[in-house]
Amino acid sequence: MEYTVVINGKPQGPYSLAELKNLDITPNTFIRKPGMDDYKEAHAMEELRELLGFKYQKTAPQYFAAFDQRLLASVIDHFIIFGFYSVIILVSFVFIEGKDARIMAFLIPFPSIFIIKLIYGSVAESSASQATIGKKLLNIKVTDLEGSRISFSRSLARNFSKILSVVPVFFGYLYSFLNKKNQCWHDIAADALVIKDRLI
Repeated sequence: MEYTVVINGKPQGPYSLAELKNLDITPNTFIRKPGMDDYKEAHAMEELRELLGFKYQKTAPQYFAAFDQRLLASVIDHFIIFGFYSVIILVSFVFIEGKDARIMAFLIPFPSIFIIKLIYGSVAESSASQATIGKKLLNIKVTDLEGSRISFSRSLARNFSKILSVVPVFFGYLYSFLNKKNQCWHDIAADALVIKDRLI
């Protein structure tokens, strides 16, 4: 296993695990190993805590997803769900005759898209990936205020609280421009964050 270490602001290496002992590594030194999407602080990696005698220090996230990233992720999720919805409706047209009947078959179940998005979002964002497909594509995820995974009930409360962000006039979403952590009203209601990977 080879590690890349950020020293004086520049990535250096690769180093083996044994070679890391000879470097001046602190708990907050940023390190990355193969398979990791981004750098982590040394204290957040179990094998380094054992090797160098660090204690795990929980640190609050500092990199938050911008409004445009969150909006695009939501559009992608809705597009995917609408795609599945459309396929199911088109298949149902095989058994439904008449223009009016087909229009009603398309429109009546339409609100279910938002219910499916609510349930899917709650399950996906409380899963190990902490993200829906849209969020995964944008490399953002939902966490608690310390960057940890949230429970399903908390995720459900967050997604259901989006009604607070929609009324009035989507101000709850626009509030993210005024919040240092880019939180919308539904994030604040659930004590949650939407964070992005740290870039070096």
